[in-house]
Amino acid sequence: MNKTKGAGGRKRGLGNRVIVPRRKSSELNKLTEIPFKDVELLKHYLTERGRILPRRITGNTAHTQRQLRLAVRRARNIGLLSFSEGHILQD
Repeated sequence: MNKTKGAGGRKRGLGNRVIVPRRKSSELNKLTEIPFKDVELLKHYLTERGRILPRRITGNTAHTQRQLRLAVRRARNIGLLSFSEGHILQD
């Protein structure tokens, strides 16, 4: 098996094929400010347990991820989002 590394280890090829990973992009990157009152938008960036998804999964930039964190915190503090969605009771 012949593996070649390209620029910064991003390109990997098998033989003469070169596989380039797809760039992720988020619709939040296009917004100037993330509305914290838009609960349906914010729920797309939370797990079932209520945790904020990381940038590597959502495709946000660092600046947008910080804005998302602030918007989720504001929505939680005024009661629009719960702090933990999937709380499991143990007997």
